[in-house]
Amino acid sequence: MSARNPGMELDLAWVSRVRVNQPAVLRRAQQVQTRRAVKKEWQAAWLLKAVTCIDLTTLSGDDTPSNVRRLCFKAKHPIRDDLMESMGMQDKGITSAAVCVYPSRVCDAVKALKAAKCNIPVASVATGFPAGQTPLKTRLEEVRLAVEDGASEIDIVINRTLALTAQWEALYDEIRQFREACGEAHMKTILAVGELGSFSNIYKASLVAMMAGSDFIKTSTGKEGVNATFPVAIVMVRAIREYFWKTGVKVGFKPAGGISSAKDSLLWLSLIKEELGEEWLSPALFRLGASSLLSDIERQIFHYVTGRYAAYHDLPMA
Repeated sequence: MSARNPGMELDLAWVSRVRVNQPAVLRRAQQVQTRRAVKKEWQAAWLLKAVTCIDLTTLSGDDTPSNVRRLCFKAKHPIRDDLMESMGMQDKGITSAAVCVYPSRVCDAVKALKAAKCNIPVASVATGFPAGQTPLKTRLEEVRLAVEDGASEIDIVINRTLALTAQWEALYDEIRQFREACGEAHMKTILAVGELGSFSNIYKASLVAMMAGSDFIKTSTGKEGVNATFPVAIVMVRAIREYFWKTGVKVGFKPAGGISSAKDSLLWLSLIKEELGEEWLSPALFRLGASSLLSDIERQIFHYVTGRYAAYHDLPMA
């Protein structure tokens, strides 16, 4: 992770000045989606970069210790060993950026990663994920318990009611309390953009979250009807850029929900490179929240190495 974002005093004047040119955002998003993809060894290199930025995630009601262990093993060995050897990348230490689970599964993930002798961080969702509608006291305690169990990253979710009703001071205060409860753990703030109503609200919520000390801002829980889309990403990364220009602090970005193809991951990397620069192209400042993305990336790597697409039995399940 990058250096912590210390946050700043809430600047309501800055928030109130926010205006978003929707047609321009949509035009820019269209440009991103029609970009020609890189091919051959360049594509393989970018796909391996994407692997290192994935928060490998399982957030299902039927999660068990055994499938969390399997997920942790896959995080340590994201691409089949023989494929890595064929590319001469077996000694490069390529792993997923983190493993993301529910608070009740943090101990399982920490134990599995320790047994595998790797230092991949464990991220935990918290604060009443995904709705964020539980009492504040309960949400704060959930953060503290996840940290006590070994989570070094906490993905909090905001109370969307506060954003929709423009209660920016109350939203700022809640996020500051979450930041304090995180202690040394890095905090990613989920905005749930599909439920914020407008680009202006998304930009304002992004600013407030960063002012309150968020180390990352994240698009979605993955449970909303609309999750990570390029238009909302452009709004959020430009808020990150403005915050950096004004404060000198770099805040990370994490799109999540609906990112499932290798082609998608290349487009996301391209967007970040163009909007924020190469400094953001690392797991310290960019993450991809995904559960099935890694499988498609591994299929594309298999095709690059062997010249054919993998059958189901060729690749292990994540």
